[in-house]
Amino acid sequence: MSEYAQQQPASHRRVASIGWKPSWKAPCARRLLGFTLIELLVVITLMALIAGLTPMAYGRLRESAQYRDTVRAALTDLRTARAQAMAEGVETRFAVDLQARTFGMVDGPAYEVPQPLSLRATMAGQEAGAGGQMSIRFLPRGGASGGSLDIIRPSGTGIRLRVDWFTGRVEQEAIAP
Repeated sequence: MSEYAQQQPASHRRVASIGWKPSWKAPCARRLLGFTLIELLVVITLMALIAGLTPMAYGRLRESAQYRDTVRAALTDLRTARAQAMAEGVETRFAVDLQARTFGMVDGPAYEVPQPLSLRATMAGQEAGAGGQMSIRFLPRGGASGGSLDIIRPSGTGIRLRVDWFTGRVEQEAIAP
């Protein structure tokens, strides 16, 4: 081994037929300058794609949340009206106003139905009032005047909340378009 090779650290001692090469590489000057045009275009395209899809996903999510909240509020008020009638021994009414797009227990807060959803109601003739106002009467012994409330999405699907006239029970069933 030559005198020069002995002075080099062991990591740099390489014997090759072509010549000696260091184990490290100098950083490329091109990499230090920044991003290439293609890299920037790819990033901008991805950001535009995400920005374009976000409002659509948010709109569907918002509509779905409004639908669930409306169904939950109607179901809760119907069941609360039945329980209150049986517990207090007095008639309790659940009112629906199709023109004002509201529903709720009489003498309680009214829930307004959000715009993309629609309401349909079927109730006993004597429970219908002027101007699209209807109600379901819950009796102290558990019965009711009966009827149903449909909450429908813009796609035509929805749910029907049905009140049995004999037992006053509130049941739900899906509505297909």
